[in-house]
Amino acid sequence: MKRGKVDMIDIKLIRENPELVKENIRKKFQEHKIKLVDEVVELDKKSREISSKGDNLRMNRKKLSEDIGKLMCENKKEEAEEIKKEVEKINTELEENEKKEEEYKAKIKEIMMVIPNIMHESVPIGKDDSENVEVEKFGEPKVPDYEIPYHTDIMEKLSGIDLDSAREVAGNGFYYLTGDIARLHSALLSYARDFMINKGFTYAIPPYMIRSDVVTGVMSFEEMDAMMYKIEGEDLYLIGTSEHSMIGKFKGKILDSENLPYTMTSYSPCFRKEKGSHGIEERGVYRIHQFEKQEMIVVCEPEDSYKWYDKMWSYTVELFRSLDIPVRTLECCSGDLADLKAKSVDVEAWSPRQKKYFEVGSCSNLTDAQARRLGIRIKKKGEKQTYYAHTLNNTVIAPPRMLIAFLENNYNEDGSINIPEVLRSYMGGKEKLKA
Repeated sequence: MKRGKVDMIDIKLIRENPELVKENIRKKFQEHKIKLVDEVVELDKKSREISSKGDNLRMNRKKLSEDIGKLMCENKKEEAEEIKKEVEKINTELEENEKKEEEYKAKIKEIMMVIPNIMHESVPIGKDDSENVEVEKFGEPKVPDYEIPYHTDIMEKLSGIDLDSAREVAGNGFYYLTGDIARLHSALLSYARDFMINKGFTYAIPPYMIRSDVVTGVMSFEEMDAMMYKIEGEDLYLIGTSEHSMIGKFKGKILDSENLPYTMTSYSPCFRKEKGSHGIEERGVYRIHQFEKQEMIVVCEPEDSYKWYDKMWSYTVELFRSLDIPVRTLECCSGDLADLKAKSVDVEAWSPRQKKYFEVGSCSNLTDAQARRLGIRIKKKGEKQTYYAHTLNNTVIAPPRMLIAFLENNYNEDGSINIPEVLRSYMGGKEKLKA
């Protein structure tokens, strides 16, 4: 896939091409942010003026300090003392100047954190997810001539879920999985783990909590507010996906280009607020506060990121097809693209009960947006200059939603569930689940 000409915005881009940044904002239908570009331009101008003034003050101070040294050598103490007073004035002015300089830098950084990443030129323009564009279908979607129950009904018939007890213990959005359904849940995660290891990815189990500077490094403030659970009294947040702590692993590091790419697949529980009203299809285990997931992340050279992007979503498609689940890929339009993402594709699984596809994962290229925020740089052997890495993430499987797709696509008229051959070794050799 062809790379766009521009990646994550930086101050130089806003300074030299503010209209490009504004047009990107317009394409994301965030007109209220356009004024921020002009604010940054003005603040940057003032910041550079203050910085230049500081340089001049320091140069003048250096010259006067040299003059003092000469006068002292010549035993001209009175003249030296007069110049020392000038130096003291410069020191006071320089202190005030440096304070202003830091204030400007902090304000510029604050605004820059809100301005969205530059999207890839191929991203379709649309206001919201209703304008996302289907790319390709994999597998033939089928609707059997018998009724497929709602997923929680299937689980309950197999004595595999208890929502009522979970509601008493933790509230809405939680569940107990038991018996064969709990085992199936774990089997899917184990299969996904081994699938990715066989693709050459390194398996990892990351921290389930991260500090605020990592949170703001991996996601926008809007996403943070909508998703993250804050630990009261601590500078810690529960992760909404292991991508957060996995990318955070590289925070502040200078990576040897010879060791790239870093390709990792990680398991974790995930915790999300999931604000908003939920329809019937989002009850059960579709939209919940706690779930488990197998994720994949890549940290790579900028010129390789879109090659990895295509590989990553194709791995998810391959995994679902190995379980006989039809899927499609859906290109996220500009208005549905989170601020740090340059390009994103959703993988959707077929629901024979609903007779439509639903989202089971998402693959994103964030170019150097996260790397800039977290200070993840690359250094080539023999070169002094460093540059920002590109980061990508993709869902391998998130079993609650994956579980829905699996149960519906493997449901038999008698209420039993087929276990595809690739999963049987993880299920103790079982070929079917029966009530």
